[in-house]
Amino acid sequence: MWIDSHCHLDAAEFDSDRDAVVARARAAGVTRLVIPAVEQGNFATVRAQAHAYDAAYALGIHPLYTGRAGDGDLEALAQALLDHRSDPRLVAVGEIGLDHFVPGLDPLRQEQFYLAQLKLARRFGLPVLLHVRRSADALLKGLRRFPVAGGIAHAFNGSAQQAAQFVAMGFKLGFGGTMTFERALQIRTLAATLPAQSLVLETDAPDIPPHWLYRTAAQRGAGDGVQGRNEPAELPRIAATLAALRRLPLDELAALTSANARAALPRLAVLG
Repeated sequence: MWIDSHCHLDAAEFDSDRDAVVARARAAGVTRLVIPAVEQGNFATVRAQAHAYDAAYALGIHPLYTGRAGDGDLEALAQALLDHRSDPRLVAVGEIGLDHFVPGLDPLRQEQFYLAQLKLARRFGLPVLLHVRRSADALLKGLRRFPVAGGIAHAFNGSAQQAAQFVAMGFKLGFGGTMTFERALQIRTLAATLPAQSLVLETDAPDIPPHWLYRTAAQRGAGDGVQGRNEPAELPRIAATLAALRRLPLDELAALTSANARAALPRLAVLG
């Protein structure tokens, strides 16, 4: 019924109850998870989890991990994409992109990895899962140099003009927990007004919690266990916000966003 197009199921936050997390997602009607890698060290993990939990996965090097990645990691990514090119559960190159928000990152090294991974996506005919944080224009510049087979701009938070450019390049735009905050006016406006065929849903679990799970820094510092942790089972409730913004029945939104996810990541259709 629902597809969570971006979920870090391999995260340490799920180590104690991963099976239960997946069971809750299925009980909530979330029938497909897409698990993106973030560095060479978790390529095998996300692949194994995708096979264990009837999910899908992507392989890539996240911009936040480029500082500790070696140049050989790009070669390892190319080899992994080659080795598993026939695996229907491998649906994209990702999570890749640029982050111009977190201080201390080397922008040139980020760009080196981003462009190299766009080339790999072209080589293997795969879409990409893009990390977009204050970097939409730079990402679009790279895509104009090295066009790929579309994909998803994850946790989209750019302008309407930037959104239109991604959509024109064959991308869908990911919306999740941030949309549930009433003060997120720009994101809620985009969610309400963008073409319906451009929208996909995601949790980014365990991150980007919806407003009902949000905890302040002090509460998190007090160590309240898994309270505040996002998980895929929250997707239908997140979706209800989008349904209200667009004045759509929930079942119609489920069909629409699932079809959009399969269009962005065509191998999902093979998985059913």
